Amino acid sequence: MAQRLTFDLSGRTALVTGASSGLGRHFARILAVHGATVALAARRIERLDALADEIRAAGGTACPVRMDVTDAASVAAGLDAARDALGVPDILVNNSGIARPATTLDVTEDDWAGVVGTNLEGAWRVAQGTARRMVDAERPGTIINVLSILAFGVARGLGSYAASKAGLLQLTRTMAMELARHRVRVNAIAPGYVLTEMNREFFASDAGRAMIEHIPQRRIGDPSELDGALLLLASDASTYMTGSTIVIDGGHLASSL
Repeated sequence: MAQRLTFDLSGRTALVTGASSGLGRHFARILAVHGATVALAARRIERLDALADEIRAAGGTACPVRMDVTDAASVAAGLDAARDALGVPDILVNNSGIARPATTLDVTEDDWAGVVGTNLEGAWRVAQGTARRMVDAERPGTIINVLSILAFGVARGLGSYAASKAGLLQLTRTMAMELARHRVRVNAIAPGYVLTEMNREFFASDAGRAMIEHIPQRRIGDPSELDGALLLLASDASTYMTGSTIVIDGGHLASSL
């Protein structure tokens, strides 16, 4: 008889970076709703405290962890704190990311370093540290890197962001190949334009509405429309998937960016 697929994460432990706002906050709540205990990592500890209280009030288990992904010592301390509180995570959602729009002629060294340092180097740092702890504990796991459709295309003024996400795409594939023998799977989600607190005002503007017209579905996504991909990659429903990227963009990549 074929095994019945389930997205149940009971008994699993997840670490979500960038959990203080936006998609990271949403991902943490969804994982908790489906049974995972969740370590919430970000720099803004007060926002993590509020989210942890919300998850606990709903019957879940969560632990706030202060972490700056651009700082190796902070990452190591945060991963140790998460392990001490909840155990070694078997799910990592590598979500921390920033954008500092600027054209090729205008981007500064600091802005370039900030974007690449957070989106690519920070993601690598957290993934490596988490994978090492999974391997040391002889525990299988799944790493989910959060990309963007700009890993596959470009947009004016977002060169540093696109480069960082394209680099993370290749890192996802490399880690998947190298960690497979340790029973650690590495996949990615590449969202298109999804409504968050940071972009809500822009997409209500004339420029934002004009951008929406280039999306075949003529709308931007809701965070809940990423839930299926998140739960697929986090759960045992995807045990034969590694090195894959799921694009969720309303058909945007099927047209021109």
